[in-house]
Amino acid sequence: MGAFVVLAFILPGLAVGLALRLRGWTLAAAAPVLTFGTVALGTLVLGNLGISWNLLTLALWSAVLALVVGVATWLVARRSGDEPLIEEPKRSLGENLVVLGGVVLGMAVGAATFLRGIGGTLSTVNQDWDAPYHGNAIRWMSEHATALPSALAQIANLPAGTKYFYPNTYHALLAPLLDKAVGMPELLNLAALSVILAWPLGIAALALAWRMPPLGAAIAAAVSTWFTAFPYDSLWRGPLWPYVAGVALVPATMAIARKIMTTRGLTGPLGLALAVAGLTGLHTSLVFIAFAYILMLVLALVFRLEPIDWKASWKPLALTAALGLLAVIPVMLPALVQSAGVTGAQWDEFASPAEGIGQTLLFSPVVAFPQWFLGVAAIVGIALMIKHRTMLWVVGAWILLGALYAGTASLNTPLINSLSGPFYNDAWRFAALLPLAGAIAVGELGQTVATGLTAKLGSRVSPQRAAFVVPVAFGLAGVLVLGLLGKGAYIGRNAERLSETNNEGATVTRGEREAYKWLAEHSKDRPVVNDRLDGSVWMYALAGVKPVEWTFYGADEKTNAGQITWHLQDIDKDPNVRKAINALGVKYALVGAGYVRSNSRPAPGLMALERLPEVRKVYENPQATIYEFVEPGTGKTS
Repeated sequence: MGAFVVLAFILPGLAVGLALRLRGWTLAAAAPVLTFGTVALGTLVLGNLGISWNLLTLALWSAVLALVVGVATWLVARRSGDEPLIEEPKRSLGENLVVLGGVVLGMAVGAATFLRGIGGTLSTVNQDWDAPYHGNAIRWMSEHATALPSALAQIANLPAGTKYFYPNTYHALLAPLLDKAVGMPELLNLAALSVILAWPLGIAALALAWRMPPLGAAIAAAVSTWFTAFPYDSLWRGPLWPYVAGVALVPATMAIARKIMTTRGLTGPLGLALAVAGLTGLHTSLVFIAFAYILMLVLALVFRLEPIDWKASWKPLALTAALGLLAVIPVMLPALVQSAGVTGAQWDEFASPAEGIGQTLLFSPVVAFPQWFLGVAAIVGIALMIKHRTMLWVVGAWILLGALYAGTASLNTPLINSLSGPFYNDAWRFAALLPLAGAIAVGELGQTVATGLTAKLGSRVSPQRAAFVVPVAFGLAGVLVLGLLGKGAYIGRNAERLSETNNEGATVTRGEREAYKWLAEHSKDRPVVNDRLDGSVWMYALAGVKPVEWTFYGADEKTNAGQITWHLQDIDKDPNVRKAINALGVKYALVGAGYVRSNSRPAPGLMALERLPEVRKVYENPQATIYEFVEPGTGKTS
């Protein structure tokens, strides 16, 4: 049933894309981002109308949206005509097959790296900080049939009705699939794999849309999954699943943007608006990333670094801006509730300014050892892009985002903190943005070298072979050599990075997961007292058991959950503790063996529970112990 998850990423957006009259590589790459755009708008519309969010309503909403945009696109096309603003080059079957080969190679490397990195099994549970929150959000939406961000307040240890926001489009797409297609670990891993597969397809579509020759596009797609910084570093650290999905779909978004300059009607304007709404719904910081690329593209158009007929294009550009605001603002507005917490986050600097710049130039941020061969190939490709005036707006975005990475990694100043605020002041998030330009640059290098070597053969090669077969052979040879120099396309290196948190770690062990199953059979929907740092915040996502502490951050000490976490040892002396237990209706307490961080300590209230006359041990394995609350001196259940 794993294919069902992959299809969920594709089918809604494919229907909308066809209705928008997208075709070819752009349609294939754009389907996932249009799916997320469909979901982002659907959660707002259906949620505010009080309509349940499930697989049926998602399918119906996708069909309605496809119908609406299809009718609108057809009506406008009737008035504006089908004549293109700019005639696009036609690609032969052989050229499309070359691109397909590059995309398949990139997908294969990405899939092999990911599966090896998670230990070869989709049941692996990520052991890092953000993972259980994402799992809890998916299950909460699935069980409550709602996808409004405000409905997630409880799983953030906030009282019901509290104003709350977390970008939830990623979770909203996955929630209807939970336990229908696969279980939680498999769902999370298949979703991450789907995003990895979308990345080389988007790179190829971006390159082709902006007139890179097919061989260059194929090489760019092939090497796109070799970079450590993206997608792998953001899949083990965090993991930043929604953010990774958004970054992976930026190339497809910018491929759609090309349609504004090449076609009449609503295809480009409405397609780009829906795509940016999807990015915003995945993570609000992605609207700033999209803005960076769009700004650089606008500058390239103003300075005529990209061909454009301003007389014919100003109307679709203005329409795109208007539709973009209409699509993005409703998705963006709820984020203002949590904006102070996002921009106020702080991370330690880990590099000097010189190191940050060097890591940017070698496309190897936040690693001890650069990807020398891939990095050098990419920076040479950047120089060739500048020389050939190829997609200079991509180069401009790389310079801008690279500067933000270097600054955030090395400096703690008011300006840097303000600019990086929407990204939690986290340099790793900027690091993930650099490989897009790196992949395109390696494609430019491969195309240049292959055509140059072919030209040197002169009359010894027939014109037909010189135009296609020989440069493709040189390009393939170059990719193979680069892959060998990188010790197998860096699969081992990147899989090792992924395995840092995708393993049978201390946060969630098999024994603890067995304890969660026991609780699912016995707790009867009553919340379970737990230590916020021992991994038990996973119990709801994995087994449907509601914890008292929902997140690693923990509840405020003044709340009922906080009273238990900090003061359960005083149950016989502090009436507030017994009051909190009764208010929450808890029956069991769980204590796990491991912790999310090696320096974590047990919650003060849950230390040595066996000494309390108010509890008795009812379940134990080497990695988890479950206690039941009883009346002191009677042994009867509380």
